[in-house]
Amino acid sequence: MARPGFVLLARPNDAGAMRFGITVTKKIGNAVVRNRMKRRLRALIRDVLPTEGLPGHDHVVIGRDGGVERDFALLRTELQAALARAAAGKSDPPRKHRSPGPRK
Repeated sequence: MARPGFVLLARPNDAGAMRFGITVTKKIGNAVVRNRMKRRLRALIRDVLPTEGLPGHDHVVIGRDGGVERDFALLRTELQAALARAAAGKSDPPRKHRSPGPRK
């Protein structure tokens, strides 16, 4: 589920436990910005996932550009909506592949 501040991936696991992972790429910014983003996402996940996460699934949250500046309450509602869609078995439609541009 793609949201303005993050992308949520959920997949069943064999462990039967609810697990999560966070990733933020260098495209987002320098180490200070990436670490701030990871701290915000970690706090968000620890707040929402125990009650609304999918049991027996791995949850991966990928930080997107602009997620650091987004309001925390807005991120929370977006994560809750994404988890509700995932629980209902709905996902975002596949994206069209862009042709690679000229190399720099």
